[in-house]
Amino acid sequence: MSVRARDVTFSYGSHVVLTGLDLLVDGSDRLAVVGPNGSGKSTLLRLLAGEEQPEQGAVTSTGTVGLLPQERDVRPDETVLAYLQRRTGTGAAEARMLAAADLLAEQPGAASEDGYAEALERYLALGGADLTVRAAAVLAELGLPEDVERQSGSLSGGERARLALAGILLARFDTLLLDEPTNDLDLDGLERLEAHIAGRRGGLAVVSHDRAFLEHIASDVLDVDVHTGRATRYGGGYRAYTEERARDRRHAHEEYQAYADERDRLVARARTAQEWAASGARTARKATDGDKMLRHGRIQSAQRTGAKAAAALRDVQRLEQVEEPRKEWELHLRFGTRQRSGDRVAALERAVVRRGGFRLGPVDVSLGWGDRVALTGPNGAGKSTFVQALLGRVPLASGSRGLGASVVVGEIGQTRATFDPAATVVDAFRGRSGQAPADARTLLAKFGLGSDHVLRPVGSLSPGERTRLDLALLMEAQANFLVLDEPTNHLDLPAIEQLEYALGHFDGTLLVVSHDRRFIDRLGLTRRLVAADGTVREQD
Repeated sequence: MSVRARDVTFSYGSHVVLTGLDLLVDGSDRLAVVGPNGSGKSTLLRLLAGEEQPEQGAVTSTGTVGLLPQERDVRPDETVLAYLQRRTGTGAAEARMLAAADLLAEQPGAASEDGYAEALERYLALGGADLTVRAAAVLAELGLPEDVERQSGSLSGGERARLALAGILLARFDTLLLDEPTNDLDLDGLERLEAHIAGRRGGLAVVSHDRAFLEHIASDVLDVDVHTGRATRYGGGYRAYTEERARDRRHAHEEYQAYADERDRLVARARTAQEWAASGARTARKATDGDKMLRHGRIQSAQRTGAKAAAALRDVQRLEQVEEPRKEWELHLRFGTRQRSGDRVAALERAVVRRGGFRLGPVDVSLGWGDRVALTGPNGAGKSTFVQALLGRVPLASGSRGLGASVVVGEIGQTRATFDPAATVVDAFRGRSGQAPADARTLLAKFGLGSDHVLRPVGSLSPGERTRLDLALLMEAQANFLVLDEPTNHLDLPAIEQLEYALGHFDGTLLVVSHDRRFIDRLGLTRRLVAADGTVREQD
């Protein structure tokens, strides 16, 4: 069972996303697809799933192929069971089977019988016959209500993340394509996902920004070049890929430098010879002595020197040209503070929050100037509720809260809903930042949001682009208290590394909610908080 792409090319308008792609994902592969935002990783998965068609080349498969996209796409009018049927492909398979049964009843015959048998086989292969029973068991295992007729739109953010995980655990595609499956998953969910991938049969291709996750699951890595649209496959796992890629880049720079040095040496030699030849010719022409032989000798010497110059230039042309390695676009992110806040930055005292049937509290937490704090805990434990309570976004049922003197808050929310989705990018950003149009466009361009982005509606941006838009506003705000809820979700690996660097040099107060293990380890934390059992406590 496999999926294969042969000489695949795909473009959006004039922008070439992928070119000359040759790729095989078979039953033993655990393929990580990496590359900067906009390099075509999600497009590649859609092509493999048959949801996009290549302009050139072909994608073929044996067995079933299923794509679970990064957007959780929970629909308010859809039950939990209907959501799982859609994500596992059993809903579409059942509809096809029922249509084939109706056709068989209306038009009996060999063709109808074959069509029904094929549809039934696919429905059974995808696990449609016992999905309801399996779903109830998996939901219970993940701590979700077993009621599969519950409306999925009523679930909390943490519950939606676990429901998306349930879709992965229940899927029985021969080849599984996962786009950012770790987004919003807690540590327990990550461990379950890793264990499931380790034990499943069939091929896997996964796009993810979680470096620890990739180290645990990837057997091969496909690196997609955002500039050329070409993809290079590396064997040996994610860590081997990072080491080999670093060597490749170092060798490419060394090879180009050797070429450039030799080219410059030959050009300099030719230039010097040309100057000497020109000087010799001028001297010969100006000679006033009557010795014709001496004058003729000077002219010949100048000509020989000119010939050396021409030979040096021919040597330059004969050099095997080496392309200069392209300088990668980098997110140069810096967080500065307009002013220092007071020693007490934010606090909750005996605070209780009630949201539907969920209660958080009482909570007693105080953050001081310069604290670098990570808040962790399982999905649904109240991490985002804690953040909203601390910032005054939700009412307290009891207790008190407060922000200290001169505190300027900079925030990235988990839902990336900072801006009006209907507004253009530049207008939405100006409305929040107060910048002039030219200044706003200049800053947005530094975050990879150029002229082809700024006039589009915010809602048309990809999740990664919306995150970069939030980061642009955060940098412009010069806040002294940064509150970041899952900031690495949807960012590519180079951007995450830049974010780590910027936060490492931030001299204010930091509160981060994240399940990204590598990211948390690199923040230089001074404290850790854990949300569990309806409250938030200091971790020992």
